[in-house]
Amino acid sequence: MNNSVSTVTVIFTVYGPPGPYNLAFFIFIFVLYMSILCINLFLVLVIYIESSLHRPMYILLVNLAISGVIGSSSVCPPVMKYLLMEKQESSLEGCLTQVFFSNVYGCWAYCILTLMAYDRYVSICKPLQYHSIMTPTKVKLLLAVVYLIPCSFVAVQVYLTSRIQLCKHTIDKLLCDNLAVVNLSCEKSTFINVYGLFLLFCLIILPFLLVVLSYIHILMVSLKTSKESQKKALGTCTPHLVTFINFSVATLFGAIYNRLSLSLPRAVNIFITMNFVAIPPLLHPIIYGIKTQQIRCSIYKLPWILWTSKSHIHTPVLSCLLLEDSPQLAH
Repeated sequence: MNNSVSTVTVIFTVYGPPGPYNLAFFIFIFVLYMSILCINLFLVLVIYIESSLHRPMYILLVNLAISGVIGSSSVCPPVMKYLLMEKQESSLEGCLTQVFFSNVYGCWAYCILTLMAYDRYVSICKPLQYHSIMTPTKVKLLLAVVYLIPCSFVAVQVYLTSRIQLCKHTIDKLLCDNLAVVNLSCEKSTFINVYGLFLLFCLIILPFLLVVLSYIHILMVSLKTSKESQKKALGTCTPHLVTFINFSVATLFGAIYNRLSLSLPRAVNIFITMNFVAIPPLLHPIIYGIKTQQIRCSIYKLPWILWTSKSHIHTPVLSCLLLEDSPQLAH
């Protein structure tokens, strides 16, 4: 580029001047963002305090919650700021930083969901080998791979985008995405487009296929077992399956949105953007909190654990304490 990245300005044209609509959207996003932070951090606190949840599935859930907080934090605060500003603009450096964290969030979430599917596959299809396969060392190694590979791949993508020369400086979207920045270049780069497709396959499509393959194996094994075992397998897999479908739909809408060249109404822009970076991080902890009995029990027990007042144990807490002693707990 002829100029340094930090001196190039990108202007967002979709916001419009401050007014009642922008204020209403600001309040909506603020409430949504605060809810995401509170719910996810509360889930992390519950899993951290409750020692019975220090198992692979819940460790992965903590990492999914953290990735959701990072993803929403890379988008919601800037969007709220722009909604209240007369002129919405960002340096290219800030724009590319947002591209990096929003892309990494999507890749992390998909890869963590893939590890969770693998955990369910081992738990149901190889129950006697579960503890020898899903060891703490192996979980740490898998998480390291999940964090480092997407970061490295996306960092290369952002670096390549930062080297192009821009002839346009306006983006008709709420936030920066890599394709929108590439479309501002003076000439098309085939290499960047091919590299983007390579990332899409390695970090989105491949994990998606692995999750589908895991559930095919789980289904085949479950069909050979008793009705009671099938019901238990369904209960174990339902939270993850609902979470995976929810995030896949949000990712699909986000991918279509990133490739739309037509101008969209402001409300549609906000909905599609929030559907990818805010709705999944908000829903995933709620889904697990409602569907997973061990997490519900730990939430009931949390006040008792914090204040250690045994005289105020309610019936749900007592039943959960009895459940912990049961040998039928799922992995």
